[in-house]
Amino acid sequence: MKEFYEPMLYLSTPEHPNTMCVIARLKEPIDGDILQSVVQEFSVRFPYFYVKAVVRDNDVYPEPNPLPMTVRNTWDPIAFNSAQSNYHLAAWKYEGTRVALEISHSLTDGAGVFPYVKSVLYLYLTRKTGEALDPEGIRLPKEAIPESETGNPFAALDIDGAKEPLYVKPTVEDFLRIKAEGDLTPQVHYVKLKESQLIEYCRDFDGSPNAMIAVMFARAARKYDPDNEKTVSVSVAIDHKAMLGSYDNYRLFANVIELDFPKSRSLNDLMKSCTMARGQMMLQAQPENSLWAMKQRKLTYAKLGQLPLEIKLGAIAKSAGLPRWTFSVSYVNSRSFGSLDPYIEGLSVVADPGVFDIGCEISCINHHFFLTIIQSFTADRFVELFLRELSSVGIDCEVLRKEPLHLCGIEPFASC
Repeated sequence: MKEFYEPMLYLSTPEHPNTMCVIARLKEPIDGDILQSVVQEFSVRFPYFYVKAVVRDNDVYPEPNPLPMTVRNTWDPIAFNSAQSNYHLAAWKYEGTRVALEISHSLTDGAGVFPYVKSVLYLYLTRKTGEALDPEGIRLPKEAIPESETGNPFAALDIDGAKEPLYVKPTVEDFLRIKAEGDLTPQVHYVKLKESQLIEYCRDFDGSPNAMIAVMFARAARKYDPDNEKTVSVSVAIDHKAMLGSYDNYRLFANVIELDFPKSRSLNDLMKSCTMARGQMMLQAQPENSLWAMKQRKLTYAKLGQLPLEIKLGAIAKSAGLPRWTFSVSYVNSRSFGSLDPYIEGLSVVADPGVFDIGCEISCINHHFFLTIIQSFTADRFVELFLRELSSVGIDCEVLRKEPLHLCGIEPFASC
């Protein structure tokens, strides 16, 4: 039976691909030939990302894929687990000065994939520019892969003996939904703002980047649908690996803590709102909560292991993709790519929607925050209200780009 720390690949379906993407905007146009050679060279150092899905033993497993990972000179999406992607669960693409890695979120999370993206960009830029860039923090192709990167990240912990934490927050079931406007084509806004301005407001108003953005989303929601009495529910991503002291492991242990903004709670006092949001986060983001979550995950794996694969590929996968929050906020905490920073104009993360109405992925580089706002429809009114909320407290925003969501999909896993 599959170990609890191995990926649940069957939760990715054509209806809910569960794809994520890291986009780097460089200062010079991308050289596709150099990028292709570098991507293939790293198949030895990051073999766990060069995999295909194989059905066996009543489950879907990642196994080594000897075919090359695709590198495409287009932003048009393709499907993982298909001939288009050479049956990989990841793919690179580039267009002009933008380069991106798309990957199955069932394999890894932002914290897990950033070292790979950073290492590929390092080798690409050294060859493209001819400069001898500082390799500190880079994982080079011929390096040995440490056990801490690929093994059980919780091997030293007593997961089975975990006790239920003092505080377990109940999930809001009937939460405020953002009514779709325009057609139902998912859309992405890429927004840039100064790191100094947001951090200043976080300091002065007792916030953090993810808590501050969550409060601003809730304020915008009340203006978007002022007569709605339901609670605004916001998921804020956390990394159980980091909470329990494992920072190198690539495996997916991202989860969420939840913030509630009921209609009865005024959001006019920004400091009070941020303080309450931070309080909710601190109650849930504790090592004992993460250890308990890992115990529950282990029990869930054991239960699911007894079910026929057809059920896991059907009802359970469909249930996993249902909306569970009004908003989602995720912040991959990487403020620098070291010696690569002078060559990078911006860094963005995109995630497949489905479990939220509107999501915001936050990244930071070169003293700027980059917000990727993902929504399941085309109309701009909500984003305009959100940016107006930021502007109302003196945070200047620049919309760099607006475009349809271009994420890879996935072909269904064959159950026989």
